[in-house]
Amino acid sequence: MQKKVKVKPNSKVQKIEEVADGSLIVYLKSPPVDGKANEELIQVLAEKFDVPKSRIRIKSGLSSRNKLIEIDSDI
Repeated sequence: MQKKVKVKPNSKVQKIEEVADGSLIVYLKSPPVDGKANEELIQVLAEKFDVPKSRIRIKSGLSSRNKLIEIDSDI
């Protein structure tokens, strides 16, 4: 499954909002430095979709706020 994700780093609270088009807005506490926000994003999505972190990949947008995430939920 692929999801479009908009990341908002340096937020006060960590939360996920679903948008009507099926994409997600993810608020992260980590700063966008040294891949910390990407690591937190993968951890948050793994908890939300109840899959191991190894099943989540950032397909595009590694250094962008707009990302395409692939979640391999076929365990």
